[in-house]
Amino acid sequence: MRVEHITVVVPAHDEEALLPGCLEGLHTAAQAVSVPVTTVVVLDGCTDGSEAVVRRAGVDVVVLGARNVGAARRAGFESVAPRPHEWFATTDADSRVPAHWLSSHLQHASRGAQLVAGTVAVTDWSGWPDHVRSRYGSAYRSGAAHGHVHGASLGFSADLYRAAGGFAALPAHEDVDLVQRMVERGANVVWSIDAPVETSARVDARAPQGFATYLEGLQDR
Repeated sequence: MRVEHITVVVPAHDEEALLPGCLEGLHTAAQAVSVPVTTVVVLDGCTDGSEAVVRRAGVDVVVLGARNVGAARRAGFESVAPRPHEWFATTDADSRVPAHWLSSHLQHASRGAQLVAGTVAVTDWSGWPDHVRSRYGSAYRSGAAHGHVHGASLGFSADLYRAAGGFAALPAHEDVDLVQRMVERGANVVWSIDAPVETSARVDARAPQGFATYLEGLQDR
C-alpha cells in the first residue's frame, strides 16, 4: 500500500519519568521517514507531570479519565481526521522505539503488509531476580512468525483499523483483541523482527494483566 501520512498514538498514565525517552525515540523515528508523522499522546487519568512533558514536546494531546488502555488508544486514533493512504502505529509511554521503527513499517507496507506486529526487548532487569530474566529469555520467541502481540510495537493501515472496529475499551489485552479481529478479516500480517522496541521491565504495573504482571508470573512460577 502507499502511505502518505503516519499517526502514532501513545497512551500514558502517570509516565512523567519515562515519557521523555518515548517521545525522543518517536521524534527520531519520524525524522527518518519522508512522510508527515503526527504523534498523539493520550493522558489517561494522569496525576503527575506527564502533561507538562507532552506540552513541552509539542505533540498532540488528548486528555481522558477512563483509566483504560483500550479506551485510551481508541481515543487517540479517533482524535485525528481521516486521511487517504494513512498508516496507524501505536507504542507505550514506558517504551522507546528504535530510529528505524517507522521506516520499517513503511517498507513492510510497501510490500503489501496491512498489519505489522513487532517484538520488544528489555534492557534493564535491575528490579527483578536473575531467574526472571532467564525464564523470560527462554520463553520469548523472537524469530520470524513469532506470533507476539505487543501494544508497544504495532502498526496497521487506517482502513483496516476502521474496518475491524478499532480498539475496544478493554483494560488489558486490547492489542491482542484488535489483532485477532484483523487476522479474522484476512489481513496481510508481518510478524516483524527487524525493529524491536525497548520496553520497561518495571515492577510497578500501570495496566492490570500487563507486562509487569506477566513478569510476576515468571518470578512466582
